[in-house]
Amino acid sequence: MHLIVFLFVASLIAACSNERPIIEQRVINNIEKETIHLADSFLLAEPVTVTSFASERSAGGIHDFYSEGDYWWPDPENPEGPYIRKDGQSNPGNFSEHRKAMIRMSEEVSTLTSAWMLTSEKKYADKALEHLKAWFVDTTTLMNPNMLYAQAIWGRYTGRGIGLIDAYHLVEVAQSAYVLIEKKGISADDGEKIKAWFAAFLDWMTTHPYGIAEMNAKNNHGTCWAVTAGMFAKLVDNKEQLLFCRDRFKNVLLPNQMAADGSFPLELERTKPYGYSLFNMDAMANLAEILSVPNDDLWQFTTSDGRSLQKGMEFLFPYISDKNSWPFAKDIYIWDEWPVRQSCLLFTGIAYQQEEYIDTFLKLPAYSTNDEVIRNLPVRHPVIWLANQR
Repeated sequence: MHLIVFLFVASLIAACSNERPIIEQRVINNIEKETIHLADSFLLAEPVTVTSFASERSAGGIHDFYSEGDYWWPDPENPEGPYIRKDGQSNPGNFSEHRKAMIRMSEEVSTLTSAWMLTSEKKYADKALEHLKAWFVDTTTLMNPNMLYAQAIWGRYTGRGIGLIDAYHLVEVAQSAYVLIEKKGISADDGEKIKAWFAAFLDWMTTHPYGIAEMNAKNNHGTCWAVTAGMFAKLVDNKEQLLFCRDRFKNVLLPNQMAADGSFPLELERTKPYGYSLFNMDAMANLAEILSVPNDDLWQFTTSDGRSLQKGMEFLFPYISDKNSWPFAKDIYIWDEWPVRQSCLLFTGIAYQQEEYIDTFLKLPAYSTNDEVIRNLPVRHPVIWLANQR
């Protein structure tokens, strides 16, 4: 009898102990010093919001985010007429200052929040709050909670539903705010004011035709909509939207976007099949990390015909570890710059206890100076995601 009890207890201990904390600590140890050093450099940076820049081509006002479609160019046959599309080729002449400002703010807030988590030094949380208030609270500098004028096309559209993907860079901002609020790095009053902005944006993106169109996009845009909506819903505790996004992952995104072999056919059709495959796998992993709860773990979800996040990474990982083995066409623009520290490596490495994924993650470049790489890597600060596990 004693032997049976001993074996039962031993089995419980074995079941409860896993490599997740060890794996996470490896990542933390790798980035801690550099994160704090970078956060220190941000302590003197003043907030820069959409009100700092204006474009005469924008149909919106000073508080409205404005951007232009990346792959749209002047027509050589009609230079003054509507722009024409060149898939995969970003036009450097398009207005992108608001997008750059948002990316800059996301980098600053996420790094400062990470440093606060690592050191408990209030100066980092206070500085992060300064940026959050400038963007989402202060009526003289805030951004309006919508994307009515994003990804405009000169001569064609003043804004498009597809422009909502620019808000993807607010995902880590929302996660930073969530951590700061939950762990009392900022006051409850400030937290409520910040959450009010994200609640308003969530309402807009789930009711406006632009948001609905983006939600129904069949490729990575539909995935990114769910990541953004899911993160905002998590921050403001919108249980209805959280449930909706989980259901969408299981019944729409995964079964309709992933092939039986784990690939994403709609991304492979693009002129940048490698970069888009990485991007969509990152987005799928980001979604699972945001939405998974003990009684609804998306990491363990498998469709009736065997499609899962694990299958997706099993397909893509060999080409991350050895890009030269990629059997499809090379991307027409930026090839050497990929891969970097893709979030899919981090999150699946932890979820499935795959040391090989984490090894690869840590070997890859943590930072890039290429604008397109930065634009396509909105989740890049591990500490704020691992915080609740520490």
